[in-house]
Amino acid sequence: MVAAKTASTRWLVRIIPLILAGCAGLATYVVVKRVCLDYFLQTQHKNGVAAAFLTLYFVFLLCMLLSYFRVFLEIQHNPGVTPLGERAVEQRERDKERKRQGRKAESDLEAGERYDAGADNNPDSPGLERFYSKNVFVCNTDGRPRWCSSCCTWKVDRAHHCSELDRCVKKMDHYCPWVGGVVGETTFKFFIQFTGYTALYCIVVIVATVICLKSKLDSGQGVDGLVIAALAISAFFGLFTFTMTATSIRYAIVNLTNVDYLKSKNTVHHLAIRVPRGTQGTPKYSVITYPLPKRSGPGHEEDPPRDQLATRTFAIVKTEMGENPWDLGPYRNWQSIMGNSPVDWLLPIKPSPCAVYENNESFYEMGPLYEQLRERFGFPELSSSEKGEVIELKQHRQVNRTDSTRGS
Repeated sequence: MVAAKTASTRWLVRIIPLILAGCAGLATYVVVKRVCLDYFLQTQHKNGVAAAFLTLYFVFLLCMLLSYFRVFLEIQHNPGVTPLGERAVEQRERDKERKRQGRKAESDLEAGERYDAGADNNPDSPGLERFYSKNVFVCNTDGRPRWCSSCCTWKVDRAHHCSELDRCVKKMDHYCPWVGGVVGETTFKFFIQFTGYTALYCIVVIVATVICLKSKLDSGQGVDGLVIAALAISAFFGLFTFTMTATSIRYAIVNLTNVDYLKSKNTVHHLAIRVPRGTQGTPKYSVITYPLPKRSGPGHEEDPPRDQLATRTFAIVKTEMGENPWDLGPYRNWQSIMGNSPVDWLLPIKPSPCAVYENNESFYEMGPLYEQLRERFGFPELSSSEKGEVIELKQHRQVNRTDSTRGS
């Protein structure tokens, strides 16, 4: 479990489920007892209307509760955070010790007093091989993956650092205390289902209470204060969840998260795209070869690559402003989040396909823009032997560990 960094947020996450349970309990009492049983059945003798409202109410209540428990439990046990780097683990252990001693954590010190969180310049940096084993990945202008100075690790494509958790989260959308934490790759589907079912649930409550109130007013009966309270609460949550559902569906259709969308129109992506070995840079793009060469001696002379068969060359390019490399088209974007069938769309059971995506080409399925970029920059095709190459990462990591041990 990854808890929020601040105590106030942790308490908020604990209290909100109680608030939601109280609101649902009030709505259940009002709709079932006051509206359906007492008014529609006993007073109006409208058995069909009461049965219809009771059926709709409990169907959407059940769907709302199931999707809420699914998203809440997933956030607690599998929020989609990336592993911390070794330096970050050590620093956070030191922070705990400093706090026990009543001293400031290193992360709270002035910039000049903090631990060194710069990018790892070791060519055999742990985790780097995850990137150059792909055919394309998001990179900085120098061709290396993005680095998170807080987590001390390379950031996988589409990961963002969550300040509330102080961790990088895959496909982070937003931090939502209403569902217990951060909404991201593993929970976005269940979040859409929860807000959607909650909106439908609130609509049922609104319609039932409005009909009841109008009928009582027309017949000159007194107004029930609890019915008005249930109407007001359901209207508030209904508007809120309907807006969240509509917004989230729009993001799913264009394959963006809330974080992506806020900066999508003013963002260019730097991508490292694999090209044949020996490809030289041009004025349009530069190239980088992995594994990165080691440097040794006072003059830092570069050693030759340790394994020619394991080397891969990448061209460093950038997209045009606002282009989305992961846009697969509206329907396939929707499927990548919600699943491949209407059953998956409705039931909070299976995880999102994008959360279990495994492919040697990229971390997430690339849209048509990937091939368009290859054509735009005139990249030659990979040879058949290069296309079939599979880097033995386990063996390569073992070599890295051996070299590092010898070096130390």
